[in-house]
Amino acid sequence: MRDGAKDQYADLRREYSDEGLVESDLADDPFAMFQRWYDDAVAAAVYEPNAMVVASVSGDGRPSARMVLLKGFSPEGWVFFTNLGSRKGVELRGNPHCSLLFPWHPLERQVRVDGVATELPRADVDAYFAQRPRNSRLGAHASHQSREVSSRAELDAAWAAADASYPDEVPVPDEWGGFRVAPDAVEFWQGRPGRMHDRLVYRPEADTDAHPSGWAARRLAP
Repeated sequence: MRDGAKDQYADLRREYSDEGLVESDLADDPFAMFQRWYDDAVAAAVYEPNAMVVASVSGDGRPSARMVLLKGFSPEGWVFFTNLGSRKGVELRGNPHCSLLFPWHPLERQVRVDGVATELPRADVDAYFAQRPRNSRLGAHASHQSREVSSRAELDAAWAAADASYPDEVPVPDEWGGFRVAPDAVEFWQGRPGRMHDRLVYRPEADTDAHPSGWAARRLAP
């Protein structure tokens, strides 16, 4: 590798701000804290604040990651939709343990969720699919996600065929569904100078006077 090529990666530096995250800043549970930070990302006009990385693991232990869009959130977990025959769909059905990552770079923040994915009830899938733009619903029929195709022309022809087949209502494809990720741990990361970042992670804790929410936050070294 040429020295110049190496320097463009190794020598890239950006100092983070002095704004930190201390224990007194935290909400009682990770769900209220996530909502607070998500609202901050929306208010700051972060591009696609609901974009998140979903990391899954194959049956032979090979990890994979991709960006998807968050489509629902509650104390029950984080929701997204996908083709169940896609790589992530197959992997999550085989091994539901997964991780989510929200990379809010303009705010020097990240949120990581480690948890377990469960398939959404069909009624939830149908209700969300009906709200999607028509072109997106047609795309769900035209694209068998993660499967090889011969060309872009093949994809365009498949979309045109779906458009012709469903001039009015577009039904939900059999292979289309969604997942809800219930958390085992939720980490909030705030950049700090000198790479001394703040990392505070919530984990389930016995419901006591000290932790009435059932969650406790601990600090991790950066």
